[in-house]
Amino acid sequence: MKKVAILGAGGKMGIRLSKNLAKTDFDVRHVEVAEPGVARLNAEVGATPVALDDAIKDAEVVILAIPDTVIGKVTQVLVPKLETGTLVVILDGAAPFAGHLPEREDITYFISHPCHPPIFNDETTEAGRKDYFGGIAAKQAVVNALMQGPEEHYALGDEIARVIYAPVSRTHRCTVEQMAYLEPGLSETVCASLLMVMRQAMDEVVKKGVSEECARDFLLGHMNILSAVIFNEIEGAFSDACNKAIEFGIPALMRDDWKQVFEREEILASVERIT
Repeated sequence: MKKVAILGAGGKMGIRLSKNLAKTDFDVRHVEVAEPGVARLNAEVGATPVALDDAIKDAEVVILAIPDTVIGKVTQVLVPKLETGTLVVILDGAAPFAGHLPEREDITYFISHPCHPPIFNDETTEAGRKDYFGGIAAKQAVVNALMQGPEEHYALGDEIARVIYAPVSRTHRCTVEQMAYLEPGLSETVCASLLMVMRQAMDEVVKKGVSEECARDFLLGHMNILSAVIFNEIEGAFSDACNKAIEFGIPALMRDDWKQVFEREEILASVERIT
């Protein structure tokens, strides 16, 4: 029976993980200090939180389900108390990449982050189709990085990842720096920003007199088929008119140097802002 401690167990992310951990035979110790989180933990998991020192005693795995902004402060207190060989799971690569984890060579740092259920999937149940975040009914991929620690600890970290983010379709291994290029770089700086622009564009069309329902149906439908072609989900080609619109549209919407957001210095600056 694996002994697992989870910090922030009743938080927005922690409660999701706590529910999945409850489905295992792990010896799970929950740490939660916020009253709403304690109430949520009691009601949704049927668990009572314990003190930090009690939770981490003999724990093989410690999961940090806490915000990026407090990772540095919490780990300064936590890490000196951990036993040699403890595997610490961090749920995002930002704080590790920014250097906010204390140095200690005899423990393992393992970062694991969900990809979330993909747009193109084979979900057949209503619960699966409506599980946009993941961790409930829809399959999702997961990205892992063994920041430091013995190679054999990767398998343990991967096992934990497959539990807390279940159901998992597959896992990908990369470095901590590569995780930073994925998020915030690819997923937030680029994808979230451009999706926000698309929503604002839809609102502009509505201002021109198109009904919101019509504009939404038109945009989301085209996002579906255009994405299927662009990401090689299906074989297809755009019309000459669409290709011409793209040719003129990208320069009108994007700065010539927009790919600088993926320069290492820019990624690090973004991570520093987050943490």
